[in-house]
Amino acid sequence: MLEYHHRKTESRHTRMRDRGIYLLPNLFTTGALFAGFYAVVQAMNGRFEHAAVAIFIAMVLDGLDGRVARLTHTQSAFGAEYDSLSDMVSFGVAPALVIYEFALQGMGKLGWIAAFVYCAGAALRLARFNTQIDLVTDKRFFQGLPSPSAAALIAGFVWVMVEYGVAGEDVRWLAAFIALFGGLTMVSNFRYYSGKEINLRKSVPFFVILLIVLAFILISTSPPEVLFGVFLLYGLSGYGYAAWLLWQRRKASAAGLQGDEK
Repeated sequence: MLEYHHRKTESRHTRMRDRGIYLLPNLFTTGALFAGFYAVVQAMNGRFEHAAVAIFIAMVLDGLDGRVARLTHTQSAFGAEYDSLSDMVSFGVAPALVIYEFALQGMGKLGWIAAFVYCAGAALRLARFNTQIDLVTDKRFFQGLPSPSAAALIAGFVWVMVEYGVAGEDVRWLAAFIALFGGLTMVSNFRYYSGKEINLRKSVPFFVILLIVLAFILISTSPPEVLFGVFLLYGLSGYGYAAWLLWQRRKASAAGLQGDEK
């Protein structure tokens, strides 16, 4: 009888553990979700600089939750789903509403359509990533612009405009173009460097640490311009890489034709 009671109690405790969630990585995910929600609230109140900074904070927290889960061996299906929903808020809905409130609402239908294209692009990008995560063979590249980078592009643009005192209505067409660019590039087939092969546990040369320090100094001197410039270049890098591959294929094809003629 006592043995049966012990097994029953142990089984109940096991089920409770199975129903539980890991706290540490999900704290970072919750922080990212809160930052995305905070960005929406601040944009509705006209505090666009705060909204832009909140999106960047969400981006940092989103980058930490997965790494923390892997380092502490606390990955779970719940955490993956929670992270995806958090990403949709922080990097899909929040940037779309921020840029709409800042510059696009005076454009009528064109304004909210541009914002919706971005939002829909983020949703499709996340859905494609979740369904193809086990099918990707080359982990060095993302297919399409990652949603955090697209959100950083939107936030950086808004932050720069606010920093220089430029009204949103004066750059509404540029804002619409950036929203459309971000939304469409997220669902494109352009390849973007992922950096996943970087091993944080591996030793690196001293100059790498020096470069990291210099990067922090550069960002601290003028955060809006530097961050917007970095993510703009990253957004264009996929197009540049595709053009380089096309040039390489044409070059190889031309060399092959010349070899056949000989």
